[in-house]
Amino acid sequence: MMSRETGQLLQDEIASIQQSVSDILSTPINLRIMRRNYGSRLADLIDQPVNDALIVQLYSAIYTPILRWENRISIETISVSDISSGGLVVELEAVHLLSGQTLNLNIPLKMGAIT
Repeated sequence: MMSRETGQLLQDEIASIQQSVSDILSTPINLRIMRRNYGSRLADLIDQPVNDALIVQLYSAIYTPILRWENRISIETISVSDISSGGLVVELEAVHLLSGQTLNLNIPLKMGAIT
């Protein structure tokens, strides 16, 4: 996989997974022409009032698309922080399925940057 910042090949599997998860979560569903189901509902949820119901919806909007589109990991825990207008930070503890290695991914998302 290529780095979206540098265009260079990502040599590190963890960096590739982190970039993939970030792309999945920051892409609104129906944005991609040939993959209408690719992405997540986070962009629809991000500007809602923060309450317990929203937190549950956020967890679902994170877990479901990663389960579907990123088959290299298994999610153990999800935590969401710094929920603000247009962004949030997703922290995932996951297991890399090929190596069994535990991964701690910290993924800042800015939803306002999506066009």
